[in-house]
Amino acid sequence: MTSKTNSKTIIVSNRLPVKVVRKEGEDLDFQPTEGGLATGLGSIYKSGNNVWIGWPGATLVSEQEEKSTTEILESQSMYPVFLTDEDLELYYEGFSNETLWPNFHYFNQYSIFDERTWESYKAVNQKFADAVLSQASEEDTIWVHDYQLLLVPALLRKEKPDLKIGFFLHIPFPSYESFRLLPFRRELLLGMLGADFLGFHTYDDTRHFLSSANRLAGIGNNHGIINYNNRQIMADALPMGIDYEKYSSTASEPETIEKEVQYRTAIGTPQMMLSIDRLDYSKGIPQRVKAFEQFLVEYPQYRTKVSLVMIVVPSRYQVGKYKELKEEIDLLVGRINGQFGRLSWTPVHYFFRSYPLNALSAFYRMAHVGFVSPLRDGMNLVAKEFIASKLEKKGVLILSEMAGASKELSDAILVNPNNRAQMVRAIKDALEMSEEEQISRMTVMQETLKRYNIYHWVDLFMSRLAHVKKQQLAQKTKNIDSKTIEGIRKDYLQAKQRLLFLDYDGTLTGFHPDPQLAVPNEELYQILDQLIEKENTRVVIISGRDKNTLQKWFDNRPIDLIAEHGVWLRQVGGDWETITHLTDVWKGDIKDVLEGYVNRTPGSFIEEKDYSLVWHYRKVETGLGELRTRELMSHLKYLTSNMNLQVLEGDKVMEIKSTEVNKGRAAASWLKRYTADFVLAIGDDWTDEDTFKAMPDSAFTIKVGGNQSAAKYSILGPEKVRGLLRKLGE
Repeated sequence: MTSKTNSKTIIVSNRLPVKVVRKEGEDLDFQPTEGGLATGLGSIYKSGNNVWIGWPGATLVSEQEEKSTTEILESQSMYPVFLTDEDLELYYEGFSNETLWPNFHYFNQYSIFDERTWESYKAVNQKFADAVLSQASEEDTIWVHDYQLLLVPALLRKEKPDLKIGFFLHIPFPSYESFRLLPFRRELLLGMLGADFLGFHTYDDTRHFLSSANRLAGIGNNHGIINYNNRQIMADALPMGIDYEKYSSTASEPETIEKEVQYRTAIGTPQMMLSIDRLDYSKGIPQRVKAFEQFLVEYPQYRTKVSLVMIVVPSRYQVGKYKELKEEIDLLVGRINGQFGRLSWTPVHYFFRSYPLNALSAFYRMAHVGFVSPLRDGMNLVAKEFIASKLEKKGVLILSEMAGASKELSDAILVNPNNRAQMVRAIKDALEMSEEEQISRMTVMQETLKRYNIYHWVDLFMSRLAHVKKQQLAQKTKNIDSKTIEGIRKDYLQAKQRLLFLDYDGTLTGFHPDPQLAVPNEELYQILDQLIEKENTRVVIISGRDKNTLQKWFDNRPIDLIAEHGVWLRQVGGDWETITHLTDVWKGDIKDVLEGYVNRTPGSFIEEKDYSLVWHYRKVETGLGELRTRELMSHLKYLTSNMNLQVLEGDKVMEIKSTEVNKGRAAASWLKRYTADFVLAIGDDWTDEDTFKAMPDSAFTIKVGGNQSAAKYSILGPEKVRGLLRKLGE
């Protein structure tokens, strides 16, 4: 998982994948925790010298306990961050769960803003950062997880600027209108921006983060790429999957089948609906129960025919809002069972407890309908586990459109959990759906989950993080100084053949509100004359300007011209000409790139034609397709700088065709015609990147203004460019 043999990957989360439990004899017991994250990341932290850092799940009372716990955890590739009872009260129960959790789930009426909990949150995030720094070297990869540790990336970046840092948020990121309510919003955003790559479950979460960064911190982005503190940061949607094989294989185990028979006999009804949630106000449990109640009122023929099995896993039920929620659920279930129940039929089987995996799998197997209707949820893995357990492909999933999983599982019956009438109709439709349609829908969803599983998610995150870091290093340019200028001049004077590619607007001259008034002045003509007077020196003006304008300005000088970003070419003494060429040799490389985008964009596919490739995204989540299109466009511009390609956008498609022209292709034709032992290229915008990439390794490439470029050097502005050229022409 790491690129260097001496480097390692460090995973950082609030909790470790094991829990320290104090037994009756005061001895400590180490129990593994179940969960998708522990499963997916097991392949990372258990290999090589990698390590997982987090809280071990218990408050330890002595230094000896901490020391022995640390030794045991280190032997299992883990490193503990010890928290006090006060830390847990203020940082975890306080700021994390009473400030961030309700705000991020749009329950701002439950958010508590307390300076003490904020100070504790900062202090504990520093504890985690210190623990990472004690283990990390500059070459390491750090992967920080979730809302409890939003400040950690920036704290790490401050101490080790070159670390490769990724961050993934497992809950929704709220819209700007919700996030702006937080008193500490800017600090949280800047904390996250310490990462190189920020992952979210959905495109909406990504979009909300980018919007808040722009509106609250004044940090803009270009199609998900943020330039902050001279560092390129990427934000993207990577929906988390499950260990599909684990759940499908568990569903076929004898123990699971035995439990299914036992449960089915006990419940007794022909059809069963299943609801599994942790106790939380974001899960929409009362709304779901009321919808089932309304269903029994409107469709009395289903009484005694269907039951709702509702498992609620205990969580914080001694805390005010959660205690009230449990009491509300208890009353609702009691009311429904009291009103509709029979001696031989219980409408709602309600279990306030957790179940082992085999028992859950038995419930998944026997349920005709999975009823997952959270008011807000980052992903919701229960929906995916239900689908993976359906070995015979029979069953229907009712899924809230407010759950992140709905973006992938469009073949479920999607509902608005606030629309009770719609949920009632969905229950009826689900119970009456034909087996043929059930199998058709389930097959599509299972294929999606098999491909986009937890291991795919982990690999994809790590590859995207590595890609961003590689891009940062590739685009890191060196500011040009007097020593560099002297080195360039020395090579220039010693060369036998010289070739200079010079952009015009923003390079040789500054920008003007009226472009037609940005004409060459006498100083510029003198500088160019000095250059072309030298024997065996060829100057090429390579510009986006139209050919008539360039010809008018430079016609009386022996200067080659490339107009309209490479469409029109003219050598000294020659006529204007264009480059045209048709080939399909490029398709293999481009198709590999497109496959990469299909691999991380559910619903997209590739169509191949004789001389073009088409990327379709009509079935992709709204917004995500557009984001991928922008990203793909940028990626293809980088790859096709020396290819004869054209990238066209259509209605939910992007087509890559032959006959593309750009500055890079035009410059390459000059490099082929004229053998030069000194090549210089200077430009200021993204069109000049093609020129830089077309240059030989020995060329001097200089980006004007800014240091994010494929060029080797950067220079401040047109005045500095003229100074450099004047120095060469002396």
